[in-house]
Amino acid sequence: MIKLVIFDLDGTLLETVGDLAASCNAVLRRYGLPEHDYTAYRRFVGNGVRKLCERALPEQWRTEAQIDRIRDEFVAYYTAHIDCHSYAYEGISNLLEELVARGIKVAVVSNKFQQGTDLLIRKFFPEIPFVAVFGNRPEVPLKPNPAADLEVLRLAGVAPEEALHLGDTASDIRAAKAAGIGAVGVSWGFRSREELLEAGADRVIDRAEELLAMV
Repeated sequence: MIKLVIFDLDGTLLETVGDLAASCNAVLRRYGLPEHDYTAYRRFVGNGVRKLCERALPEQWRTEAQIDRIRDEFVAYYTAHIDCHSYAYEGISNLLEELVARGIKVAVVSNKFQQGTDLLIRKFFPEIPFVAVFGNRPEVPLKPNPAADLEVLRLAGVAPEEALHLGDTASDIRAAKAAGIGAVGVSWGFRSREELLEAGADRVIDRAEELLAMV
C-alpha cells in the first residue's frame, strides 16, 4: 500500500519555465548577452539554478566567479517575480487534495533553491499539509542523489516500498530508484517520455488523476 507520494516541483506540480526564462533573460540583458527562448529553457532547467545560469551563459563567460554572480542576480530577480507566469498543471490541486483526504502523506523534493520552493508552495498550495518541502539546501546534494528522498522517508516514517516519487526529469527517476522508491514520470513536464523511460521510470503518466489509480 502506498502511504507517501513525493513530488518534484518545476515541471511536475507547476509550469514555471515562463518565470525562469523571463528572469534569466533579464539578467543576461543587463550584460548585453544573448537571450534564449522558452524551448531552450526547458532544456536548461532541472538541475538547480546555478546549473541553469551556467547553461544560459556563453561559454567564454562560464567561469566559477561569473556563474556565481549571475546566479545571485538571477535569484534576486526571480524571487521578486516568481509567480508572474507560473501556474499549477491541470488536475494537480485536486490530486493533492484527494491524496490528503485518503490519508496519504505528500512531500516536495525540488532542485530549486529553498526560498523559491517555499514561496511557490505557499502561493499555490497553502492548504496542503506537506510532511516536508525540500529545495536545494547547502548541506544536501541535489537529485539524482537520493539524500532528500531518504530524509523524507525518515520524517514520514514510511518504508521505500510504500512510497512513490513523481517527477518530470531523469534526475527524479534516478533519485527515486536509488532510494528504493517507486519512480513515476510525468509526460506534461520539461523532458520527454523517452528520457524518463531510459532513466528507469516504472511508469509514465499523462494526467494527474492517473496517479490515484496507483495508490
